[in-house]
Amino acid sequence: MKYRKLGQTEEKISSIGLGCMGMSHAYGDRDDEQSIQTLHRALDLGINFWDTADFYGAGENEKLISKVLKSHRDKIFIATKFGFKYEKMNNHFSTNFDGSPKWMRRSIELSLQRLQIDCIDLYYLHRVDPNVPIEESVGAMADLVKEGKVRYLGLSEASEESIRRAYKVHPIAALQSEYSLLTRNIEQNILPTVRELGITLVPFSPLGRGMFTENFDVSTFVANDARLNLPRFQGSHLINNQKLMHYLTEFAHSKGLTTAQLALAWLLNKADDIVPIPGTKKVKYLEQNAKAVEVNLTETEINTIEEIIKEFPNTGERYTTEALKLVNH
Repeated sequence: MKYRKLGQTEEKISSIGLGCMGMSHAYGDRDDEQSIQTLHRALDLGINFWDTADFYGAGENEKLISKVLKSHRDKIFIATKFGFKYEKMNNHFSTNFDGSPKWMRRSIELSLQRLQIDCIDLYYLHRVDPNVPIEESVGAMADLVKEGKVRYLGLSEASEESIRRAYKVHPIAALQSEYSLLTRNIEQNILPTVRELGITLVPFSPLGRGMFTENFDVSTFVANDARLNLPRFQGSHLINNQKLMHYLTEFAHSKGLTTAQLALAWLLNKADDIVPIPGTKKVKYLEQNAKAVEVNLTETEINTIEEIIKEFPNTGERYTTEALKLVNH
């Protein structure tokens, strides 16, 4: 494994991290035994940057990770997030967001308990709360650093303005945003901003929520797979994306790579301040993803990838209209 520096700190995190959400949340049925095997294999491979959130599986993902984290604490740089919460209303659960200091205080204690540790390495505000000034949210998070409960702070899906305002309150080590061959909207303003401020960009869903994989097949998704509700996995967008994947896979194979390795290498070759966190619950795919750190793409190869993408522009929105309302613009 190769390593990259986190923001302006001296922390060395693996060039490819491990997104743990899918082990407990959103992408079909759980298999905790298989997930734990994957976590142990990540340690073997030197993948020390693990990403979770209190929202994933309503805390179950943090509990799952704790089964490996607790006994290997010195080998893992753990990141988690707060802000989303489940609330029972009229006999069903709804998802709301709360970036207030009060909710953060409750969230941090619960995360520490579930993870079975006394300090979180990187603590993210999962979204920017439109009802709470970013200075207030980050100011409260900064207090956690002073108290020794958190080492570094991060933001997720934040706008350029929010990033700058937050940074004035406390140094931000990482920004987590969706970024992949399919999702490029951060390139215009967000990417230059984090680079200017010395913030590491942590792309989530770097494999297009599983689209950049050889076994991508919507017909195999179980009924509770959240991707079935996303525009990119429906109708004309899906047809477009299936064609796009076909040609990208052909190109990847011509280079002796998997589609996932090509997609990850495209990100890694952009700059040393980008650390993608592909998610998987299977050892096989973890091992394949890890090899992407060895891939160096030439300018000609990158141009070929860009030309393929231009041929299939009807990719669709990454979220539903409701979910996009939670993204800070």
